[in-house]
Amino acid sequence: MATAVRISLAPVAAIAHLSSFSSSSSSSLLRGRVRASAAMATTTVTPAVIVGGGRVGQMLHSLGDGRDVLVGRGQPVPVDFDGPILVCTRNDDLDAVLASTPSSRWRDLVFFQNGMLEPWLESKGLGDADQVLAYFAVSKVGEAPLDGKTDTNPEGLTAAFGKWASAVASRLHSGGLSCKVLEKEAFQKQMLEKLIWIAAFMLVGARHPGATVGVVEKEYRSEVASLIAELASAAAAEKGITFEEGTVDRLCAYSRAVAHFPTAVKEFKWRNGWFYSLTEKALAEGRADPCPLHTAWLKEIKVI
Repeated sequence: MATAVRISLAPVAAIAHLSSFSSSSSSSLLRGRVRASAAMATTTVTPAVIVGGGRVGQMLHSLGDGRDVLVGRGQPVPVDFDGPILVCTRNDDLDAVLASTPSSRWRDLVFFQNGMLEPWLESKGLGDADQVLAYFAVSKVGEAPLDGKTDTNPEGLTAAFGKWASAVASRLHSGGLSCKVLEKEAFQKQMLEKLIWIAAFMLVGARHPGATVGVVEKEYRSEVASLIAELASAAAAEKGITFEEGTVDRLCAYSRAVAHFPTAVKEFKWRNGWFYSLTEKALAEGRADPCPLHTAWLKEIKVI
């Protein structure tokens, strides 16, 4: 019995369209594909120890090539593994992480935590430790991350500093995420801006129960803008730095990018607590409170 064969012919218009490509256009397209393939082939992800199996830790592990070591809560960090140690735990677990890490490996630690880590790092002799300012967000384990690209910073806001900064950037780039490598001074400014963002938006949101980050940006912008200005002034005076123009606009743009985030004042020691420590220091020295609005609103929601 003969087998029926169905032949599909491309429409004449499509054939004409394909034949209209010039040989130079085809060559350019091919060269572009070859360059892209070559770039992918030469991009390598440095194997790492990843401490913390939560949302960020699992996401970073998924970007590896199978040679990473994932370390869970209470497990020791291997001493004989060359490469970065990506710390993706809660801030309050950092002492335990350090205790589980051989001191010979401390210089390979890369901290992904939000908030003000400087006092803690300096107390451990790690003042120049590698850090990552993660503007990407992972809603839950296994979900694709949302990159921190905004209408004011379309190139992305995530940044890395230190010995392993380029390796971290390459890992994130391999997953389609942005990450720039910065020197310490530039990184510190961006770190402080992120700290101001989380302290200001969480506090204003807490004053308006149920408000998301997006609601704060849209409906309570005057409140959050006043608080951002106050905290930026206090941080600049404390650190002897000058922020680039447009801080409020940049932080509000980021809030629009992550508008669904809930708000709450938490991890006080690492976030709003740093600004309140500036208040306490000033008052103890007989000076005016550099953050009076911040202090008043913390009292209003009974955090202090």
